[in-house]
Amino acid sequence: MSDEFWDCAAPLVAEGLLEEGTIMGGPCVRSGGEFVGMPHHKGDGIVVKLPRARVDELIAGGSGASFAPAGKTFKEWVLIESFDEQRWTALLRESISFVNP
Repeated sequence: MSDEFWDCAAPLVAEGLLEEGTIMGGPCVRSGGEFVGMPHHKGDGIVVKLPRARVDELIAGGSGASFAPAGKTFKEWVLIESFDEQRWTALLRESISFVNP
């Protein structure tokens, strides 16, 4: 499990913007009851929920990858494998805004 993920999520949990939860049998963070992000279950990385167009943009730009557990691609979820604390925190904030319009 990614300690880096929890390091990025912790300040947002402390601010009351996120709460810990579970999804697909693993740990995640939610906002307003909606899924926001989780550490990648197969290695280092973060998975975040974003608008489909934003997911496509990140994948096309080479900084993200499709998230397809068990072979099913989730079109509003993107996997970011390269750790960057500022970027991961920004993506979590972006996801919070997306799930709580």
